[in-house]
Amino acid sequence: MSVLVVGSVALDSVETPFGKADEVLGGSANYFAASASHQTAVQLVGVVGSDYPMDKLEPLRARGVDLAGLERAEGESFRWRGRYRHDLNSAETLETRLGVFSHFKPKIPTQFKSAEYVFLANIDPRLQIDVLSQVERPKLVACDTMNFWIESRRPDLLTLLGKVDLITLNDAEARQLTEQANLVQAARWILERGPKTVLIKKGEHGAFMFTKDSVFFAPAYPLESVFDPTGAGDSFAGGFMGWLARTGDLSEANMRRAVVVGSAMGSFVVEGFSIKRLLEVSREDIENRVQDFHQLVAFDRALGA
Repeated sequence: MSVLVVGSVALDSVETPFGKADEVLGGSANYFAASASHQTAVQLVGVVGSDYPMDKLEPLRARGVDLAGLERAEGESFRWRGRYRHDLNSAETLETRLGVFSHFKPKIPTQFKSAEYVFLANIDPRLQIDVLSQVERPKLVACDTMNFWIESRRPDLLTLLGKVDLITLNDAEARQLTEQANLVQAARWILERGPKTVLIKKGEHGAFMFTKDSVFFAPAYPLESVFDPTGAGDSFAGGFMGWLARTGDLSEANMRRAVVVGSAMGSFVVEGFSIKRLLEVSREDIENRVQDFHQLVAFDRALGA
């Protein structure tokens, strides 16, 4: 089973207290694909400029990422340059050059249209809606968004909510979208507008999964060193969607495990710059970290106390 991702393919230059990296693979689709490819085949749709170093994408292709939907347009590729200080929860954007991405209009190849799992990464909600008009009948559609779209494309985003099964966003975005300070109330507000599942990411404080009848929480993995938080959310989404596509099981129990797999992938990616760590880890590494997550929250309930 494969998963279709539509998003950005970029070049990032990142500076953190622990080092810097220039012109490395970035963009939501790259991070998602590198993560999800550990579990299933990935179909990627995006756009790059004529200056993009295509050879850098070969490790993704080798991992089973189908790049038939990656358009190469004349012009400059999407570039982002940012800096993290000791507070690694937020990046300071130093430069954003959209290049050909500013004119991106996703074209879904015929062989991708029957994908059963679709992830609409962080792009204009009007484009996300257009993608849904091009695919057939997915088993699960998930989307991501950000503060810019919440502010500038709110009506379109609300329309999108009625067309997806799941949305993933961080706690600040959830509060901005719903105008609710309380995350439980924010999740309920979103659930009332279409999605059956809401994933709210809290960075180093873990992630919540809300459904109409339940709440599940997965803690963040306690890492000794964090080099680069860029792409952690997309790597989380890749692990989550990849696991669901691999198992074909949308039961709540399996979706809870998918949250933990996603959290494991998010914890790996921050251990290095770009997608480097995601290309290094093995299936055994992932299983061991998932087991570590289990130990983090496992306890014996005292009876008769």
